[in-house]
Amino acid sequence: MDKPHHIFGRTREWNGLATFVTRPLEATQGAASLGVVSGRRRQGKSYLLQAVAEATGGMYFAATEATEAESLRLFAEALSRHTREFVETPFRDWNDAIAHMFRAISGKPTAVVIDEFPFLSKVSPALPSIIQRELGPGGSGRTSSVRLVLCGSAMSVMGGLLAGQAPLRGRAGLELVVQPFHHREAAEFWGITDPRLAALVHAVVGGTPAYRHEFTQGDSPTTIEDFDAWVIRTALNPQTPLFREARYLLAEESAIRDPALYHSVLAAIAAGNTTNGGIANFIGRKSDHITHPLNVLEDCALIAREPDVFRPARARYRIVEPLITFYEAVMRKRWAELEIHRAEQVWTTTRQTFLTQVAGPHFEALCRAFALESGYAAFPEQPSEVGSGTVNDPANRTQIEIDVVALAAQHPNSPRRIVSLGEAKWGEVIGHRHLDRLVRARALLRPMGYDTDSTVLALYGGAGFTEELTAAAAEDDRILLVDLDRLYS
Repeated sequence: MDKPHHIFGRTREWNGLATFVTRPLEATQGAASLGVVSGRRRQGKSYLLQAVAEATGGMYFAATEATEAESLRLFAEALSRHTREFVETPFRDWNDAIAHMFRAISGKPTAVVIDEFPFLSKVSPALPSIIQRELGPGGSGRTSSVRLVLCGSAMSVMGGLLAGQAPLRGRAGLELVVQPFHHREAAEFWGITDPRLAALVHAVVGGTPAYRHEFTQGDSPTTIEDFDAWVIRTALNPQTPLFREARYLLAEESAIRDPALYHSVLAAIAAGNTTNGGIANFIGRKSDHITHPLNVLEDCALIAREPDVFRPARARYRIVEPLITFYEAVMRKRWAELEIHRAEQVWTTTRQTFLTQVAGPHFEALCRAFALESGYAAFPEQPSEVGSGTVNDPANRTQIEIDVVALAAQHPNSPRRIVSLGEAKWGEVIGHRHLDRLVRARALLRPMGYDTDSTVLALYGGAGFTEELTAAAAEDDRILLVDLDRLYS
């Protein structure tokens, strides 16, 4: 099943869906099968699933926020259009509807997509159990060719469908999470060839496809000199949908019931307070009082908890969606001014904040992604884990923050090998003093039980490197310099 030309990227996702919906009946013992597709909003899930349904002659049903009775009526109409058979008796409930769907579709494997499934399960909590029953022994799905795909953007709901003691746990033959575009894909999607410009744009809008056309009307910065003007006419412009998008991302999550508290937590993280204690101090709460909002934000896939690779009990939190970081760091405190179209004045006074609180940390995240994906192209072996870490330096009574730590797979009865230690700087030319910090950290880690014999010292420079460091790297293969061109190559 060839991917349509109008779908950019998503080859891996398309192949996974194509394999699932075209799986022969004998492979499923003549029974229906279930797939679950999730992902944050605006990632193109519906666009992708509509194309899959069209390519296979399947059925696509997009649920809406409605009562159970109206949803059943709309589902019956969609099913009738697909099967070309009129549903004579209205469905009394989802017991009737799901059983009828499985019985009505037989023959070749047929995709049936139910999009925005959380809208249905919210007003009909028994729906997952009903689907589970019909897929199980004696259910109508045992003799059906339906390849049922449930899709939704409410990550807390979709994540719970197959978790723990959930009714559908163990029933899914496909579990697909549609992620934002990788930074290289995003640059190609936006039509940007300058890596510095691509990194700056990605720090604002990330890899969300919808922000390219629907939310900015196709407005893409043409040169690095156009970046500031582009920010002013798109992200900071009250007349564009992108302006309020970060607020809506939070409001759309049903699990978030106190937006003020959650915005304060996100603002704390965006300002660089990334530990539990730092966040609590920033918002004026006790540490144990913010455990719940942090868990909710993590369940909603708006933040990620990233343990210190050298001290796993200590963790830092990172905002997953770049647009939310941009909003909290740049827009939220100046919202009143932005609403009266003073974007140019606001950006002039907050641009440095953007570079230090948004672009800098975002660049570090891109460097960690590079280290994980590059593997043998950059290092002697493939890292199995990449993160950041802190090394205690007792002699100097300080701590060394390592932006990019790449670890090899753990082998029994042997020390953990450190593939690479890395320093990332967005706006600062990297020189020998940055290298010396990594050398010191490597020396401190050896007596802590780590294998550092082949550790590569990587320096990631958004503003370049000194001539002395470049010369040193040319003579030592254990010094790796990664500039923006390599990051995007």
